[in-house]
Amino acid sequence: MRLSPIGSRLAGLSGLRSIMEDVASSMAGTAQEDWLNLGIGNPAAIPEAAAMWRETLSSALTDDFDSAVGRYGPSRGSTKLVDAVVHYFNQAYGWDLRPENVVIGPGSQMICFAAAALFCGPGPEGMHRLVMPMMPDYTGYQGLCMHQDGVAGVAPRITLEGEHRFRYSLDLDALARRDDLGMLLISSPGNPTGRAVTRTELNGLISVAGQHGVPLLVDHAYGAPFPRIGEVHVDPVQHPNVINCFSVSKAGLPGERIGFAIGDPEYIGALAAFMSNSVLHAAQLPQVAVATALSEGSLDRVTRDSIAPYYRHKRQYMEETLAERLPSGLNWRIHTGTGGMFSWVWIDHPWFDDSDLYRRLKARQVFVVPGRHFFVDALSAPIPGDHATHCFRLSLSAPEKTIDEGVSRLADTLADMHPGASLNAQAAATRLRGEAAGEVVRPAGVGAR
Repeated sequence: MRLSPIGSRLAGLSGLRSIMEDVASSMAGTAQEDWLNLGIGNPAAIPEAAAMWRETLSSALTDDFDSAVGRYGPSRGSTKLVDAVVHYFNQAYGWDLRPENVVIGPGSQMICFAAAALFCGPGPEGMHRLVMPMMPDYTGYQGLCMHQDGVAGVAPRITLEGEHRFRYSLDLDALARRDDLGMLLISSPGNPTGRAVTRTELNGLISVAGQHGVPLLVDHAYGAPFPRIGEVHVDPVQHPNVINCFSVSKAGLPGERIGFAIGDPEYIGALAAFMSNSVLHAAQLPQVAVATALSEGSLDRVTRDSIAPYYRHKRQYMEETLAERLPSGLNWRIHTGTGGMFSWVWIDHPWFDDSDLYRRLKARQVFVVPGRHFFVDALSAPIPGDHATHCFRLSLSAPEKTIDEGVSRLADTLADMHPGASLNAQAAATRLRGEAAGEVVRPAGVGAR
């Protein structure tokens, strides 16, 4: 088969997709309950959210079936959902939106793909890249640009917090020095870290976008106003250079692929034209359901009463379990997150390798996601040292019994990788509870030696 250069890029599997293929093939022919999947990216099945969507979809089937399913709809999105989005955000945030500020797409990732096609690629002055202002970030972003070498990332600054925590922060100076910006794209709260941008950082990103005349896409798939997974303290902002992307996937409707973007009419008009030329429009029946959930307040209610508390509890449970089970002689750190569906763990030792951990855990019928897949060019620039290969991601969507047994097998595996580590779990838990509040900044890639 002969593929075009763009075809060759799009037909290949990204790093995380290859992991997902390996998970599927490894589990094939075996009982699913025999495996402990701590790498899963699917949101948890929360009963209250499922009941709400079942009701709204059933109503859509009854009340809007003919108009939604029996004819084509507007490429911008159904009038009912566009109007609901405009009203909701104007009421919630005091914005001054009109329908031309909104476009509906088949998932927020498709909207991001459309933006990359519109704003990135070769030009008279060179390559205009999709730039992730701070790595690690969602691995799916690395497959959005259709051109080779069209995606770049900026290395983070690392701040150590106490004995077992750390935090990434933006290096805005490094970002501002780049001359290849086609668009900026960041998830907040982030996948995999759960880190949300601060208002100061958001203002800095908007400033850089304005100076370069490019859009800043902020992906709120885990953030405010829904599903608000975690303590999200910075609300979305309306600004001429910002395209805000939202999704209902993590709010309990991942299979229907409905997302939407809000931004300046010039940007949104281009995205709507892309939808018209590619997918025609997003599926209309779930659009009716989302419009109902927005208008009647049921999405806000489920977010507040069920989704946010569920993940808050699971994050605490994961952190307590890691503290109790991981070897006491291990220099491990968990990223201080405010939201998201994952815990991001850093093993700060020269003997550790994320791919080696993946292989060893798979032999114990446990899956995690190696950290390198969340960094662009993880094995070379721009992350110095070996930080990217010393991290891995754990899912908070797994049941508590899966987390409990999976972390126990993780602890045993880490002890096998470094036989000198003792398994004094009590000491580890005591240290985590009493860790100091002081911070020390260390460049990315500098580990314990």
